[in-house]
Amino acid sequence: MAFYLEKEKTGSTPYVLIDEAKKYMKIEGESYHENVIEFFKEVNDWLSVRSESELDSFTFDCEMLYFNSSTAKLLLNMLLHMDDCAADGKQITVNWITTEDNDIIIECGEDFQEELSNVTFNMVIG
Repeated sequence: MAFYLEKEKTGSTPYVLIDEAKKYMKIEGESYHENVIEFFKEVNDWLSVRSESELDSFTFDCEMLYFNSSTAKLLLNMLLHMDDCAADGKQITVNWITTEDNDIIIECGEDFQEELSNVTFNMVIG
């Protein structure tokens, strides 16, 4: 049975969707929760399990408006894990989605992109 997780956004947490059947993950909104590690635990657990599984590809859409430094560290660790999976032959596409006036998110996406060498990383600026 394919894993499915959907968390609605709150004042300090983003919308999260993982639809394993569609090979798709999305994080959207703002993240400045006091305990981001706990909030993203299910996401990180899924990534860890799936990196060892038969799931050969997936797409991650990240459309953040704002995030704090704790979330930045967590996102980078998630992306580095995806990059390791891609180095092992999995086809992973990351779409970093933002608007042209969100300089901070653009800069973070560019910094993250520099750390990755195996995933397909697309800057999507609308």
